Amino acid sequence: MEHLTTFPVTTALIAANLIASVIAFNNRDFYGQNLFQVGAVLRDREYHRVITSGFLHVNVLHLLLNMYVLYMFGRYLEAFYLGSAGYLLVYGAALIGASLWMLYDKRDTPSYSAVGASGAVSGILLAFCLFRPFDMLGLFFVIPMPAIVFAIGYIVLSAFLARRENAVIAHGAHLGGAIVGLAATLLVVPGSLGEFVAQMTAVLGGR
Repeated sequence: MEHLTTFPVTTALIAANLIASVIAFNNRDFYGQNLFQVGAVLRDREYHRVITSGFLHVNVLHLLLNMYVLYMFGRYLEAFYLGSAGYLLVYGAALIGASLWMLYDKRDTPSYSAVGASGAVSGILLAFCLFRPFDMLGLFFVIPMPAIVFAIGYIVLSAFLARRENAVIAHGAHLGGAIVGLAATLLVVPGSLGEFVAQMTAVLGGR
């Protein structure tokens, strides 16, 4: 019951991802009708794919990794910083932002397709780094570093990898989701930027 009362949106989003992905694993028509595909969106105006693709995953590992990160950071943001409504807005903005970023980036490649909650999760992860810049995060779950360092590295690396041709991972979606999610967080909690600056000044100014 704690999940339903303390972070209900995070719980609902994880459930939606699990249900949609499991259905897609067993129904390739469902998968094909809801994945993100540039041609289907731009040419056929199947705009629902911008959102539905964010709830599908390539395989179980892809699904579990995204849901683990969402659970670890999403519940914290929802319960202590954004509230359920604000959290849903940030997640939705990051999800749509990731798809629109890829839609523009791959506009000349109509066959390009992708699925996954990674773009939306990237927005949630960057939002956490805004509120807690000096919490220690584990790169690849092993190498510890402050959240602010992780955030900068994540954006720079995503931007670099997004420029590679024939990349299997949609790094552009990670970048778009992170940036839009961060912007949405600043709109939902206008004072978050001032608090971030204060934390940076307090820590760095004291050294």
